[in-house]
Amino acid sequence: MPYVLRRIGGALLVLVLAFTAAYILLAALPGDAVLARYGNPDLGLTAAQLAEIRAAYGADRPQLVQFVETAGSFLQGDLGYSIQSGAAVSALLAEALPSTLMLAALALLAAVVLAVAIAVIATHPGLRGHAVTRALRNLLRGLPPLMVSLPVFWIGIVLIQVFSFQLGLVPVLNAGPVESLILPVATLAIPIAAPLAQVLIRSIDEVLAQPFVSVARARGATSTWLLSRTVARNAVLPAMTMAGLLFGELVGGAVVTEAVFGRMGIGQITAQAVAARDTPVLLAVVVISTVVFVLINLVVDLLYPVLDARLRRSGAAAPTRRAAVTVR
Repeated sequence: MPYVLRRIGGALLVLVLAFTAAYILLAALPGDAVLARYGNPDLGLTAAQLAEIRAAYGADRPQLVQFVETAGSFLQGDLGYSIQSGAAVSALLAEALPSTLMLAALALLAAVVLAVAIAVIATHPGLRGHAVTRALRNLLRGLPPLMVSLPVFWIGIVLIQVFSFQLGLVPVLNAGPVESLILPVATLAIPIAAPLAQVLIRSIDEVLAQPFVSVARARGATSTWLLSRTVARNAVLPAMTMAGLLFGELVGGAVVTEAVFGRMGIGQITAQAVAARDTPVLLAVVVISTVVFVLINLVVDLLYPVLDARLRRSGAAAPTRRAAVTVR
């Protein structure tokens, strides 16, 4: 129970700090959304009228007062109103969030499958003897560093060029619900799978070098049995840690991916809000992204004692994330 309370307390602290930092940074931006929306000379608004609009949005009050009121509104579920469109921010996000969550969830699933396939083939003890399999193992071990260095927008453009324009396999225009997800999911999954595969390969190598693996081999255990029953259980914790940390990259990658493929979602709303300096929308996007990121990492932290009996017996803290982070 103390372990759970510490993790929950840490998650709440991260949320408070993230909200505070986001508010301060957005408030420090030059100009404001009122000027960006209503400051066009073609509208013919006077300085007094602009001041009235700013007062209507509460932008004329001291920043500390605005911060406290905004924090109280967020705690009550009121995310405010978009200065650019006048619509409720909660309504805008509720409309766009399902599309982005679907893209992120499918991309994470595809990344996990790809990373596991790369790691298993690259580390399988039964594939060490033959020259062809050795070359394949070396190729797969060098693949994650290449994948992680590729920009998301470049991957998307290449996939569109190859699979849509050259091969005609996946349409970009007038695509169905499933077809419209194939290339965006692949674009987002490739750079996410790379660090996962790196962590899995490193973890499996470390576990295979342990004495208990040699004992299991001496008792006649096959390579497949070792990987599936013994090695995988011990190597999964660092990979889980990396998967939780990578969700932040999923959010950032979704913004770029939705822009490349013209998908409506949180990414499009964020890009429009940045262009219009629509701070209520930007603050809500940052807070919601932080909430989802913190919740996922909290679940990962709470799963450690479930997967590792040593933590349940000793009450020790979760394994350090250093091994997962250093690969990046």
